Amino acid sequence: MYSIKHHNETNVLELKNSDDSFYAKIHLNDGASLQELMLDGKSIIVDLNPLVYAETYASAILFPFANRIKDGAYIFNKTRYQLDTNNKSENNALHGLVYNKAFKIIAHKGGNDSISVKLEYEENALSKGFPFTYTIQLEYVFTKDTMNLLVSIKNTSTASFPFTLGWHPYFLSENLYASNLEFSSHQKLKLGERNITMGVENIEAIKTFNIKDKKLDDCWILDDDTVKFNTPTYQFVIESSEENNFLQVYTPPKENIIAIEPTTGVSDSFNNQIGLKVLKSNASYHIEWRLKMI
Repeated sequence: MYSIKHHNETNVLELKNSDDSFYAKIHLNDGASLQELMLDGKSIIVDLNPLVYAETYASAILFPFANRIKDGAYIFNKTRYQLDTNNKSENNALHGLVYNKAFKIIAHKGGNDSISVKLEYEENALSKGFPFTYTIQLEYVFTKDTMNLLVSIKNTSTASFPFTLGWHPYFLSENLYASNLEFSSHQKLKLGERNITMGVENIEAIKTFNIKDKKLDDCWILDDDTVKFNTPTYQFVIESSEENNFLQVYTPPKENIIAIEPTTGVSDSFNNQIGLKVLKSNASYHIEWRLKMI
């Protein structure tokens, strides 16, 4: 049996099942980010202490842009906008605008085989750098060995707006050196100083990417919608419902931790247009990321 508990004092959700093979913790005040996850008895997302969320963006939903906007500046429909440069060391806008918003619970359902929770944030303010209103809903659906994350965006403005979308989870491996990723790609983003996309380069086709002792902050254009993560103790597959996908991989300053980030766009997408989408007034966009232990 699956159950959910809301800790009102911290605005944190804990979800679990009766045989302790599944556990999840969602921090509603931190953009409804998934801070801990156990599937099939394996802890795959863990607290990154002493690293802090304000610096890691762990499991954050990245909207209305994934990754960075150079100098926080962009032009859309012949109008120039200036976002806050929250990444001070690089003078970039980083990881969107909802990672630190408080989401509310609008529905939840538990049963013998699964549990789900639907969360929502409504933006009604017109910020200087993104003067548009929207509603974003996240629905997490768990079984003992799967997690589906459904993201729905509705443009409640009177004008269209640009966007990309991403998810920023960090995963634990017992031995990251002996772990690898399987994905299909023959193109990689060329990143310049400040991690801004400078172009696309053709590379030798990748099927298996051995992590070993690499320090990573890299992005690939995927040929399909599937990424597999193989560790000495577990394996999982992440799939996307989107046709055009990008994979950002980052190794933080913490042993045996790796960020495997599915995104619909790349750094500075508001300027280089790579993966950029436009959502019309009153229109909606939906994406689903599916994670399954294998």
